[in-house]
Amino acid sequence: MRSQGVLHVDTEVLVPFFDVDTMQVVWHGHYVKYLEIARCALLDRLAHNYLQMRDSGYEWPVIDLQLRYIRGATFGQRLRVRASLVEWENRLKIHYLISDAVSGERMTRASSVQVAVHIESGEMQLASPGVFVDAVQQALA
Repeated sequence: MRSQGVLHVDTEVLVPFFDVDTMQVVWHGHYVKYLEIARCALLDRLAHNYLQMRDSGYEWPVIDLQLRYIRGATFGQRLRVRASLVEWENRLKIHYLISDAVSGERMTRASSVQVAVHIESGEMQLASPGVFVDAVQQALA
């Protein structure tokens, strides 16, 4: 069973015209942008966003991204994008659910994994930096 995560944030996206393809549905690559919007909202909720990550000496590249498309979104559709924090002590794993904001119908499921990389040395960290783990613990308290 898919983990619901310990903390989640919902964001809303209105599908713009320039995101749809000739079939009148959102081109599959644009869903990654919607995930990023939700991921940034979740990191803001943790009070440890990408700027704070960089300032603490770490970058967090995405090393795995999985998407399962269930139904295509269309121009003008309001989407709710939920980002749920699943893992944070050794890597940052987030589960996503994109659904229709009006009906609640499930549109897309996804997950991403990021790891901390020390900016100066370029070394991947085997455990998340303490400053990030502390931020998560404070958000959960």
